[in-house]
This record gives sequence, structure tokens and C-alpha cells, in this order.
Amino acid sequence: MKKLTAVLLTLSVTMTMLLAGCGSTSSGTTSDTGSGSANTSAVGSGEAAPAEDEENYDTGDASLDNARNQDNIGDNELLVLSFGTSFNDSRRLNIGAIENDLEKAFPDYSVRRGFTANIVIDHIQKRDGVKIDDVDEAMNRAVDNNVKNLVIQPTHLMNGLEYAELEEQVAQYADAFDKIAIGKPLLTSEEDFKRVEQALVDWTSEYDDGETAICFMGHGTEAESNEVYQKMQDLLTADGHENYFVGTVEASPSLDDVLARVKTGSYKRVVLEPLMVVAGDHANNDMAGDEEGSWKTTFEDAGYEVTCLLRGLGENEEIRKIYVEHAQAAMDSLNP
Repeated sequence: MKKLTAVLLTLSVTMTMLLAGCGSTSSGTTSDTGSGSANTSAVGSGEAAPAEDEENYDTGDASLDNARNQDNIGDNELLVLSFGTSFNDSRRLNIGAIENDLEKAFPDYSVRRGFTANIVIDHIQKRDGVKIDDVDEAMNRAVDNNVKNLVIQPTHLMNGLEYAELEEQVAQYADAFDKIAIGKPLLTSEEDFKRVEQALVDWTSEYDDGETAICFMGHGTEAESNEVYQKMQDLLTADGHENYFVGTVEASPSLDDVLARVKTGSYKRVVLEPLMVVAGDHANNDMAGDEEGSWKTTFEDAGYEVTCLLRGLGENEEIRKIYVEHAQAAMDSLNP
């Protein structure tokens, strides 16, 4: 295998919220899943497998989104790989926003899209007639387009099981390109954590009044990478943001953990926001849903006034800057 394979493998990387109060305005949504196979689940993305039954909600206009599967793109491609979402508005406002910023930052590269979740891809195609490439299709499209330099930027939050599978899948195509590299996910370095922390604090500053607990809901995973949530909590607390709380849907810290910690304070209100790249089914149902057991109803039952912010991390400009910088580092590695 060519030495570009070494570039790919040594660049081993880790994976990777328009307001809607539980009664206020929504900027767009998406659906979400658990951890595990790259084709069935996600960690941190905010996307779950769409239900097979008929949807009774509007996810937005699919025609406003760009599937980015055009051909004849030249020698340089920047492939943005995301778990994906079947919520059209959220796909455009989060994943699309990241792709747009990457396109502006790297005019010499053609930005293309790939999703790792085939179940999401199939749902979008069946419902809206829009075809989004999966990883193999995106890689084969790059090969067919005679791309010479391929940079892959995942939109994942952390290093986890899905990224390991993604890395293995991409490595199979390494010899098809002159040069190839993979960018790092959002939370990789200590600086990344500090910058994301500051972005979250700045984004929610209008609610930071001393009487409000600001709670972020991540996805969670049984993998070791789940430690990123506790790390973000510890960082917030150490920096004096004691009214900020981080929990997960499917792991630890749990909703019960977060509620217990909030109860130790004298808070009157709670703000809920997803710690996910897109605000999806977990955000809309597990967090902001009206069903018993959601984060919203659990905090309301505990006597708090609750506001839900349905927005994904992809809507935050400072967050998108980190993805751009990670893609730049991957490009720089092509010419050491």
C-alpha cells in the first residue's frame, strides 16, 4: 500500500442547536440514535433511526438543502461525513452550515457529503426523493471523479465506536488516491474542550441569571469515549459555571444524576439544550417531549419552569470554526 496509507492511519482521529422553548420557536430539528454500528446509530450527532410509522410532524423543506453529490469536481475533494438526520431543516441548519463554512474556507476543494447511517439515507430518499451518499458511495464517487487529494472531515463529537468503523472503511480506499487524510472530531484536544465550553457558555449567557440551571443533554455511549461528558462537566464546574450541568440519554451522567445535582441548588428555572451536532429525535422527544419521562416533564414534575432550546451545535459559529481548523490540519498533513 502506498505511503498515503500511513498518512491515513497515523492521522487516527476521534469522532464525532433557532430557539424552541417548550412552547417557544423552533429553528429546525432532526432525529437521533444510540451508539454502536455506523449504519444504525450515532454518538453525539443527535440523530436516531426514523420510525417506520407515518410521521405526524413537519421536518422542513428538503429542496432547501444541498445533498452535495455532484460529479466533475476536480482534483481536490473535502468529504464531510456525518451520521445524518432525516429532519430537513436541521440537516440544512447544522450539517449544511458546517459544510458551507468548510466550502468558504477551502475554495480549492470541492465539498461533498456522506452519511454513515443508511437507515437515515433510505428514509430521506423514500420520503423526499433526495439521495444522499453513504460512505462507500461517497468514496466510490470520489474515485470515479478521479479525485487525487481527498480530505475527510467527520462532524462527530468525539472518538468512539463509529469512528473506528469509519476509519477502517475509509482505509480500504487509500490506494485509490494520491493523498488522503482524515480530520479530527470536535472534542479532541484540551483546547477543543475549552473552546467548546466557552461557546456553550456564551450561547446561553442570556439565561445565566443565578436562578436558572442550564442543562445540556448528550447522547451517551457505553464506550470509553463517554468520559467526554463528565470531562465537560468538570471543566464547567472548575471554571465557576456551577449552574451548568451535563447529562446523557443513554449513559452516565443520567437524567436522574442531573436532576439530583440541580436539586442541590436554589434554582427556579431550568433550560434544556442538546449537546449534539444536530437537534434530533432525542432532543425533540427525550429532551423536549411531552411524554412522561422526558427531561422536560421530569423537571416540570419536580417544580421547575422549563425552557427547551432545540438547536444543534452545528448552528454555532464558534463550533463550526473548530471543524474548519481540524480540516485545515488534515490538509496540512498532506504536505508535511
